[in-house]
Amino acid sequence: MIGTRVELVPSSDARRSVSRVRGVFLRALGLVFVLAFASLLPQLSALLGPRGLSPASELLDYGRQVLPGPERLLRLPTLLWGFGAGEGVLRGVGLVGLVCGVLLVANVAPRLALVGAWACYLSLVTVGGVFLGYQWDVLLLEAALVSLPLTPGHLLPSGVSSAPPRGAILLPRLLLFRLMVMSGVVKLASGDPTWRDFTALEYHYGSQPLPNPISWFAHLLPPVLQHASAGVMLVIELAVPFLLFGPRRGRLTAAGLLALLQLGILATGNYGFFNFLTLALCLSALDDGVLARWRSGGSPPAAPALASPRLRWGTVALVLFTGAYAVLGLSLDVQRLTARPLPGGLERMEDALAGFRSLNTYGLFAVMTTERQEIVLEGSADGQTWKEYLLRYRPGRVDEAPRFVAPHQPRLDWQMWFASLSTCRDNPWLLRLQEALLQGDATVLGLLRENPFPDAPPRFVRTRLFDYRFTDWDTRRATGDWWTRKEVGPYCPPLTLENGQLRAVP
Repeated sequence: MIGTRVELVPSSDARRSVSRVRGVFLRALGLVFVLAFASLLPQLSALLGPRGLSPASELLDYGRQVLPGPERLLRLPTLLWGFGAGEGVLRGVGLVGLVCGVLLVANVAPRLALVGAWACYLSLVTVGGVFLGYQWDVLLLEAALVSLPLTPGHLLPSGVSSAPPRGAILLPRLLLFRLMVMSGVVKLASGDPTWRDFTALEYHYGSQPLPNPISWFAHLLPPVLQHASAGVMLVIELAVPFLLFGPRRGRLTAAGLLALLQLGILATGNYGFFNFLTLALCLSALDDGVLARWRSGGSPPAAPALASPRLRWGTVALVLFTGAYAVLGLSLDVQRLTARPLPGGLERMEDALAGFRSLNTYGLFAVMTTERQEIVLEGSADGQTWKEYLLRYRPGRVDEAPRFVAPHQPRLDWQMWFASLSTCRDNPWLLRLQEALLQGDATVLGLLRENPFPDAPPRFVRTRLFDYRFTDWDTRRATGDWWTRKEVGPYCPPLTLENGQLRAVP
């Protein structure tokens, strides 16, 4: 009838199918790989190059000395064994990984592209030390591994492809479940009082590694809202993920709530590609019926992907892979919480796979940081007048607003936050950084916002620790400052170069 609107309801087949969800999910995963490599590439030389803060070549040399050939490849799996760890090779591996991510987004040879992106990222993470040791780095590797059974093997994009193996979508869904549940469990298991009394978010926005402008406004929320937000977050992390394996309505509700949590974290902090990767994993909880409703104009969905006859051995292999992943992954989570060793067989299997960093346990902010201490780098030509080195994204001048950075992750800025939680002796890369400043090394200086010694490098460098806190409304209106800061004391002793060697200044 003319003028009558007909609402198209997705068929029951569409609600059971994940053929189109598979395509969207794999493209999203490819995009995350693109973001990860694009962020990392400009930093590789300064971080991992021969003159970088944590040279990959030194780790490879050490591996050659202490590990026999087969064990070397198992413990330190990286393509760099065959090509060396020069700047050109590091950038080459990063570029190949970036291209593989683009191919995955374009649905060109998706299975080969996924394996290539995984291998390139693993190669860099293996030699990356503290600079590539974040939970989302290994989460990306694990997400690629569990997505492999879901990934089609065609070379060129085609209009119709075979349906994904039944049950393969459960693997990324299980990874999402483990990530979220463990994120909640470790907070309570740690015994941290700020999580127990729901006050953690009163500290979080100002003490997190890289706040953004919205963080400043979020920290001003009334305590009752901060406490309620912490409670809601714990419910979403601890209870909602169980709905991922229930009826359709609950599964879709879980996907929506988990995605909303990630959007909230993304809006109030800079966590590199972590939130984008977790949002991609949330797609694994959808089905083709949801995508049909999202189609513009309410047009009916296209014909579903063709289901091809599958060998019984393929189904058996998928069941075995899924079962092994579930047992090993959940065993690692239990081991982390109980601090008890795994049974013998599982222990040996986990030990054999550990080097590939594709089977992990997760849980961020188990203990909330209640203070923010910043390491301030300074140089001097005469030992009397000191000039501050400003990092690109860390808090520096008190009148400068925090910046939006994600999905880019400035690795040095992040690692400076972790260094402030330990001592100078615990961070040898920080001594390398100060040595590079004394040498005026242009590659390392490229990680900083500006060089206060453009004509000649300083004779002395020092590090001081400052307590930073967000200002309140009245201070912000009166002074324009986003931060207040107060000196805590020295971090490393003042340093200089003598005969090319780093020495402490008496």
